Amino acid sequence: MIAWMDEQAWKETIQTQRAVYFSRSRRKLWRKGETSGHRQIVKEVRIDCDADAILLSVEQTGVACHEGFESCFFRAVDTEFNVHVADERKVDPKSVYGK
Repeated sequence: MIAWMDEQAWKETIQTQRAVYFSRSRRKLWRKGETSGHRQIVKEVRIDCDADAILLSVEQTGVACHEGFESCFFRAVDTEFNVHVADERKVDPKSVYGK
């Protein structure tokens, strides 16, 4: 998955070793798993050569995607630009997030 971090999310992630992001749509911290229970335990943190991107290596509890897939990247695009679901849904999102 790809997500945003602000300084507060960054600091809390490093201190707690649990993934914390900044939700731009809700304008608040998003502690991965606080609603679903599908947490990300941080195993390693890396920063790119420009120091403007962070890569978290995590141990995922449950699924990462709010649509019930293991990864947020569950769609594939073929050479005709057709998009299709390439992975199996692991969890019914309604059972985790409600309606």
